[in-house]
Amino acid sequence: MESRESEQDVILRALTPVVDGIAATFGPVCEVVLHDYRQPERSVVAVAGSVTGRTVGGAMSEIGMRVLARGDDAVDELNYVTRTGAGRLVKSSTMVLRDSTGAVFGALCVNVDVTEVDRVQGLLAALAGAAGGRAEAPVTTFGDDIDSVVDALLDDRLRRQGQTWAGLDRSRRLTLFRSLDERGVFAVRRAIEQVAARLGISRASAYSYLSQARATDETAAGGTGTAGSGTAGTGTPGTDDDNPEGAHP
Repeated sequence: MESRESEQDVILRALTPVVDGIAATFGPVCEVVLHDYRQPERSVVAVAGSVTGRTVGGAMSEIGMRVLARGDDAVDELNYVTRTGAGRLVKSSTMVLRDSTGAVFGALCVNVDVTEVDRVQGLLAALAGAAGGRAEAPVTTFGDDIDSVVDALLDDRLRRQGQTWAGLDRSRRLTLFRSLDERGVFAVRRAIEQVAARLGISRASAYSYLSQARATDETAAGGTGTAGSGTAGTGTPGTDDDNPEGAHP
């Protein structure tokens, strides 16, 4: 175990100058972030550029959480487009880092601000008479605070459900917890408490919903489900707050 961690540390140290080199090559529209997924709440160990405003010691984004949830089955995600909370359009690539055993322990991320390129493209399309509706890029929460990332994911899931927590039936509540688990939320320390507080339910009830959501996955897959790898899965079921006081989106 110690030798594996030493190897992972060496890889991260070796990549640190690469971060600066890539950012310098592409200029001020580029940001490169090196993540150590062994510490999700402060995964940023090196950063160059300021497209998303991240700093060393900051947290991973929801994209990182998704990679973390997939564990060693994670794959590179290349050339996807997202949008920051400030409205900047960003083209990104996330390349997972593995040690010699194949274990995923981090990622090298490249973010390029393509906002102005997109505007020029739209102008040229309009001049050519080829302008048309384009799919809106999803908004991604980038920040140094892991709590804000968890909150954004929870808000997005509730918005997709079209209901407040109090308005969800049991099946949709389990769907909500399953969706958060698949996105790596519960791999973050204290996330279960944060989600419970936001929903206005007890910590025990949150553990119960998570446990049942994972059990449903395993049953559907014949006992080989892809339950999340977060430590929250060790919780014990508690009472079920079907109509919690103070529940809010």
